[in-house]
Amino acid sequence: MTKKQRAKIVMTELEKLYPEVPIPLDHHDPFTLLVAVALSAQTTDKKVNQISPKLFEVAGNPFTMKDLEVEEIKFLIKEIGLANTKAKNLKRMAELLVERHDGIVPQTFEELENLPGVGHKTASVVMSQAFGVPAFPVDTHIHRLMTQWKLTSGKNVVETENDAKKLFPRETWNKLHLQIIFYGREYSPARGNKEREFLQKMLFVD
Repeated sequence: MTKKQRAKIVMTELEKLYPEVPIPLDHHDPFTLLVAVALSAQTTDKKVNQISPKLFEVAGNPFTMKDLEVEEIKFLIKEIGLANTKAKNLKRMAELLVERHDGIVPQTFEELENLPGVGHKTASVVMSQAFGVPAFPVDTHIHRLMTQWKLTSGKNVVETENDAKKLFPRETWNKLHLQIIFYGREYSPARGNKEREFLQKMLFVD
């Protein structure tokens, strides 16, 4: 079976499982999505959704966020991992959004990735989910499953992203990356749940 054939099976089966895919992180606009994605690094989306309402109530835009002290932000996000670093990044991110972009979240990968705490994955999520620009953010679920499905060698997330973009039609990227994430969470947790990994069986993957 070729990679293209495997990719087609993946798209077909995931569309059956998840015809509709909500955005996992709660947000109100591009800024709150950007903040939520930045907070989600090494933390579950569920945890971010638990703490973000209080943060957004106090600082739901760059203008109010930049005026908070780092310690105030840290207190509001203290329950998630890397709170100290994330608090510093959020304050500086807000400052730069106001200084460089009049408080508006930019709509280019380059400008987003120049913000503190915003890497390529975070920028890709914002571009795809906030602005509808085709992107394929690769998280741990996608990286692991793409490797198990033999759609990539799995050397690193950059290679996995490039392989995904070659195998899947551009118009499917924004929805498909979410479908893979939902599948990874439901059927294929990292601890292993082989009896439920029916896609692996369909693809004849050990």
